[in-house]
Amino acid sequence: MAKRVSIHEEEHRDVSGGVQRAAMFGISDGLVTNVSLILGFAGANPDPTLVRLAGIAGLVAGAFSMASGEYLSMQAQSELFERELEIERIALRESPDLERQELIGIYRSKGLDATLAEELTDTMMRNPELALETHAREELGIDPTAVGSPWQASGISLVTFAFGALLPLLPWFFLSGGAAIVWSIGIGIIASLAVGALLGRFTGRSKVFSALRQLGVAVLAASVTYGVGRLVGASTH
Repeated sequence: MAKRVSIHEEEHRDVSGGVQRAAMFGISDGLVTNVSLILGFAGANPDPTLVRLAGIAGLVAGAFSMASGEYLSMQAQSELFERELEIERIALRESPDLERQELIGIYRSKGLDATLAEELTDTMMRNPELALETHAREELGIDPTAVGSPWQASGISLVTFAFGALLPLLPWFFLSGGAAIVWSIGIGIIASLAVGALLGRFTGRSKVFSALRQLGVAVLAASVTYGVGRLVGASTH
């Protein structure tokens, strides 16, 4: 059953720029990646120092990998958008009549009658920047004002991944052995449920379902790596 949206939720969040996506993916990936890595090493029953080192390495490497990947992805998207906008800008300058007919056709396909479609198109075409923005939205599906900042998304990814990765690592700075493992698992469970519920809130989906889904993914990944660690540890001892 679809969630009923109240009138107070009509003010939409800006989700097109990539910042919220980067934040949610960052903390989720950091948590799942490092709790899996830590438990994988812990499963081999090594010295606690090695587990801490692995956790710190996973945090640093993962955070910078996530940040660089987010930057390159959004930068490529931004450059692609700019290229398409430049092509459209040239077309509006060199073939305004053709672009006018294209926009009229788009409005007609949306159900407007011919007269209204022509009037609306002529209004848009009088302002070059408005015409470009309108063609970008209607013809290309691009919002020129919401491309997003690659640097901002990259920074958000780095910080949120590091935060998520730090949570299951914290017990290993104070504890060792079984106690540290139990605390890592406990923190991982609570954090996974919290992240999933937060994601459910942002997407408007069931918070319980989103929380359990996030927990299920984390448990599966951590169980596999812990099992591999136990097997490797048993074979080397």
